[in-house]
Amino acid sequence: MHRHVLTAAILALTPIGQAAHAAGELHIYNWGNYTNPDLIKKFEQAYDVKVTITDYDSNDTALAKVKAGGHGFDIAVPSGNFMPLWINDGLLLESRPDQMANFKNVDPKWVDVPYDPGRHYSVPWQWGVTGITVDTAAYDGDIDTWGIIFDPPPELKGKINVVPEMNDVVAAAVMYVGGEPCTGDKAILKKARDVLVAAKPNWLSMEYTTVDTMSKGDFKAGSDWNGAALRIRLKLPSVHFGFPKEGFPIFMDNAAILKDAQNVENAKLFLNFIMDPENAAMLSAFARYANGIKGSEKFLPADMIDAPELTLPEGNKGRFVLACPPEVNELVTRIWTEIQK
Repeated sequence: MHRHVLTAAILALTPIGQAAHAAGELHIYNWGNYTNPDLIKKFEQAYDVKVTITDYDSNDTALAKVKAGGHGFDIAVPSGNFMPLWINDGLLLESRPDQMANFKNVDPKWVDVPYDPGRHYSVPWQWGVTGITVDTAAYDGDIDTWGIIFDPPPELKGKINVVPEMNDVVAAAVMYVGGEPCTGDKAILKKARDVLVAAKPNWLSMEYTTVDTMSKGDFKAGSDWNGAALRIRLKLPSVHFGFPKEGFPIFMDNAAILKDAQNVENAKLFLNFIMDPENAAMLSAFARYANGIKGSEKFLPADMIDAPELTLPEGNKGRFVLACPPEVNELVTRIWTEIQK
């Protein structure tokens, strides 16, 4: 009998008030369509905890909501480049995941991360890259370039969706014009802004949810994350993922407990829970991204092993994008505001 099934059976026989581990609630604030419901059921059964998931569609949205207070969330899942903002604003509890039982399973390359050295605040959720999705039934040219969305071929004009994650989009434009993410070079940033302003009329939409819409043919190309691209391809095999030769962002999303969490012990149980290899694999099996937990590979679905979307090309130009300096963030925000008009 699996450990979680056995635990659930014990809980079923235990009188209320004598639960083996915990009881109560847990409120998770996470990216939409990113949390495996079967994993949540498994956690609920193991610990007698009712979990509520609330979705967001960007790092900016999540940060603003939590800073405003009165949210009622216990856990959030910021990307690495936003983690310093959460920590410096005092929004996260120093919950010491590095002292939890399952921390031994974290892949060493994801332990001493620059945004949370030694993992005092957060645990790996999933990691991936931002690149290009193209329905090759509509366009059979080179897809390994940001030119697909910034200078699209005639076949794709008016059929492009751009996922509206500010830092990803602006970083892509900066790399497209020859700069590096987080550059403070105003000449480069002006070139990137001009590229974005000129490109936007060629876009159909700027929507976060893409798996169902692209697989139904609502658009033919766009910027997207590699896990989403894999999910789309499984529904529409003509869709392929491109790794832009100009460079592309690499991200790691991280589960962390909020400073004002009402269910801290249940939140700690959850962080430890997702560092178990089998549970980490459940996260990946749903959202289709790699995770940072050793040993999870043997639990992954067969169609994720060697999937082209998850296999970085040789000599890849991926950049792990960190937090930009405040003065750069201000310029990036101004560019983003301009293209939202």
